[in-house]
Amino acid sequence: MLKLSRYVLYDILRNKIVIAYTLFLFLVSFSMFRMEENGSKALLSLLNIVLIVLPLVSLVFTTIHYYNSYEFIELMLSQPLSRTRIILSEYGAVCVSLLTAFWLGVGVPVLLFAPDATGFALLFTGSSLTVVFTSIAFLAAVRSKDKARGIGLALLLWFYFALIYDGLVLMILFAFSDYPMEKFTLLLSALNPIDLGRIFIMLKMDISALMGYTGALYKDFFGSGTGVAFTSGIMLLWAAVPLWLSVRSFRRKDM
Repeated sequence: MLKLSRYVLYDILRNKIVIAYTLFLFLVSFSMFRMEENGSKALLSLLNIVLIVLPLVSLVFTTIHYYNSYEFIELMLSQPLSRTRIILSEYGAVCVSLLTAFWLGVGVPVLLFAPDATGFALLFTGSSLTVVFTSIAFLAAVRSKDKARGIGLALLLWFYFALIYDGLVLMILFAFSDYPMEKFTLLLSALNPIDLGRIFIMLKMDISALMGYTGALYKDFFGSGTGVAFTSGIMLLWAAVPLWLSVRSFRRKDM
């Protein structure tokens, strides 16, 4: 499996889109740190890039790569290789390539200008979101044989997680505003990796006082070892479950 993953990874790393993505992240990150004297303000600006651009690129690039590799996958299926090995090799190569782009584009500037707890929280969240949405993209691509439908589904998923979900949460909180919703809000954040990452990073920036009692509750929870373990565990589930479902679907799929 490692040999197959290395071959796919080498092919992806030469992709102009991956190179452009790396340069874009690096130029934006470096520019923000150079323009802002306060590293926290630069990290806050980078937060929008991490929460919006990373999931979008991970979903779209992974989906397109899967469909463009369809003939190669069919060729591998004619070899004495298991389907699980093939799909995991593809997944591993895409994950490593996108994580490499993120760490070169965002990780290097953050480690140079803001090597503190907030900076490491940003890198952890960005890496987690990359892995999570790569898994979700593989599930969407494997379940949809038509390329246009698969890409459309990936865009719809991004639209839901990045925009629609927040609106639904606000509607729920407004409808039940007379009830104590702090702990329930914590549960709602676990249902969206983008929201969970946003809360995790913002509380590392010591702005929980602006969020009132809810912010104090989040600060006590996410500032502890339990909160870090909770965030890591939920992100792991968001990565593992879609990947498991995509492997299961691929093994049963009629190519």
